[in-house]
Amino acid sequence: MEQALIKTDFKFLNQTDARKGKVRDVYFIGDNLLIIVVTDRISAFDFILPEGIPYKGHVLNLIASKFLDATTDIVPNWKLATPDPMVTVGLRCEPFKVEMVIRGYLTGSAWREYKAGARTLCGLTLPEGMKENEKFPSPIITPTTKADEGHDQNISKDEIIAGGLVSRKDYEQLENYTQALFRRGTEIAAQKGLILVDTKYEFGKKDGKIYLIDEIHTPDSSRYFYTDGYRERFEKGEEQKQLSKEFVRKWLMDNGFQGKDGQTIPEMTPEYCKSVSERYIELYEKITGEKFIKSDSRDLAGRIKKNIEDYLSNDGSIWLNR
Repeated sequence: MEQALIKTDFKFLNQTDARKGKVRDVYFIGDNLLIIVVTDRISAFDFILPEGIPYKGHVLNLIASKFLDATTDIVPNWKLATPDPMVTVGLRCEPFKVEMVIRGYLTGSAWREYKAGARTLCGLTLPEGMKENEKFPSPIITPTTKADEGHDQNISKDEIIAGGLVSRKDYEQLENYTQALFRRGTEIAAQKGLILVDTKYEFGKKDGKIYLIDEIHTPDSSRYFYTDGYRERFEKGEEQKQLSKEFVRKWLMDNGFQGKDGQTIPEMTPEYCKSVSERYIELYEKITGEKFIKSDSRDLAGRIKKNIEDYLSNDGSIWLNR
C-alpha cells in the first residue's frame, strides 16, 4: 500500500518553534517565516483518526495553493512558495482568534441543529420550514472560536466584538473578505460542475495588514455538491452526491462514533483508507480540472526535508534576513 505521512519531527536552521495541529505540522523559522507541512492525518469531530490517508496532504496543499493564487486580487495571503507537494512556506502572521465560516446551504452541523429545533445560529435567525441541503436566500456567516485545544464553539458577531476577540473595524473587513472569497470560490466551482456549499476562512495580521492564512476551499475546510442532480435529489429528499470530508463523518456516525465519551473509533481498514484517498483525488481533479500526479511516497519525510532545506538556503534566505 502507498505510504501515508502521519508524523514529522524536523529541525531546520533558524527554527524557533514547532507546533502540531490536527492535520498540519507548523515550523517557525526566524521572525518572518512559517513552514506548514500538510500531513496525511485525518480528523473528524475534533479527533485525529488512527490511520493516515495516502496523498491527502498532497491534495489539500495543492488545492489550497491554487485557490490562494486565484484570490490575491481580493485579499493578500500568507503564501510565498510550495517547495514540496505537501508543503507551503509563507509569512508569519498573528492569527485572529475566530474562524469565518460561511454557509450557502443548510447542511451538516447546521442542519443537525435545525432539525433538533434550533432557529438561531451564531446570533442569526434562520427561516422556518427549511429542508436539508436547501439553499439560503443569501450566504450566512456563522463564525466559530479558534480553540487551541478541544472543540471550536459557535459565536455571534456581537459576542466577538464585545469580547474583544476582534475589533469592529477588523471584523467588518473580515466579513467583506469572507463574502468576496466565497463568491469567487462559488464561481470557480460552478465552472467545474460543482456547488461550493460552505467553507471556512482564517485570517491573521502582519504589520497592521490583514492576510488570508492557512488553507482555502479544500475538502477539509469546505463542502462541495455536484451541480448535476442537485435539484432532483433535493426535491426527493435524497442525500446529495458530494465531495468533502462529510462522507468520513457520516461513515463514523453510521459506525457509532461522534466523538462522545465512551465511543470507539471504528476500524479503518487499508481498503477503507484507499477509498478515502480516491475521494480526495477525485475532488482535486474535479475542482482543478487537472489530472492528479501522484508524488513519490517511498520516503516522504526525507523528500520533504530536502525540499524545504533547499528552499530555505535559496529563496527563503531573503526573508530570514529581514
